[in-house]
Amino acid sequence: MPGIGKTTLARSLADSIDCTFKRIQFTPDLMPSDITGIHFYNQKSGEFEFRPGPIIAQVVLADEINRATPRTQSALLEAMAERQVTVDDTTIPLPAPFLVIATQNPVELEGTFPLPEAQLDRLLMRIKLGYPEESEEEDVLARFQSTDPLVNLQPVASSQDVVHRQVLVREVYVDPVLRNYLVQVVQATRGHGDLDLGASPRASMGLYRCSQTMAAIQGRDYVSPDDIKLLAPYTLAHRMIVKSQARLRERTAEDVVIQILDQIQVPV
Repeated sequence: MPGIGKTTLARSLADSIDCTFKRIQFTPDLMPSDITGIHFYNQKSGEFEFRPGPIIAQVVLADEINRATPRTQSALLEAMAERQVTVDDTTIPLPAPFLVIATQNPVELEGTFPLPEAQLDRLLMRIKLGYPEESEEEDVLARFQSTDPLVNLQPVASSQDVVHRQVLVREVYVDPVLRNYLVQVVQATRGHGDLDLGASPRASMGLYRCSQTMAAIQGRDYVSPDDIKLLAPYTLAHRMIVKSQARLRERTAEDVVIQILDQIQVPV
């Protein structure tokens, strides 16, 4: 929903880990070069120079991403998958860590475009943010009563710390039995009767890494079945396409994932 602090959340995250932040407002007239950058002729130097676009940052907010055309949305594909941007014949590596946060307004459907499946598959997770509870909203008003707390927000970690922990997360142990369980869950989406499109191998890798991260956050050096069950709806559902007949029965992709988790035996 609009006005619930999505932009504030993205900027606060970037400031908290001491990363560069750029915001891109997606509109129907936005061009791919507005995102990636352009080469222009500098008359003073007599040479072509590269002017980087907002995608060349560590934390990028793609605001209302579904308001841009599929051609413009596709400008994010290489950046999100390969951590680099190609403009003309020049390839520019993106800084690490690199994170794209995309928002999508569910209310105003006029002037919007569906996100291509290839782009949805590159988004690691989809999280729905609702309105705050009454007590939480009161806390927000009290916090902003006299000053903006975000002005003095200080980093609690550096970008190098984040990169280092990304490497450490890969060392969290995943038992082969659990790895097989995860693959069974993803494979089950590809032959499900309510789906036109199931989850990809990239989805398997995303759920695998998220499970390792959840275990590390909870202070464990091993993944448990509960990690996979908890994260599966957030990492798989947005990549799947539900058949029109199933949508008429008010079936959602999240419902399908939960059904699959209930049907597949959890390893003990």
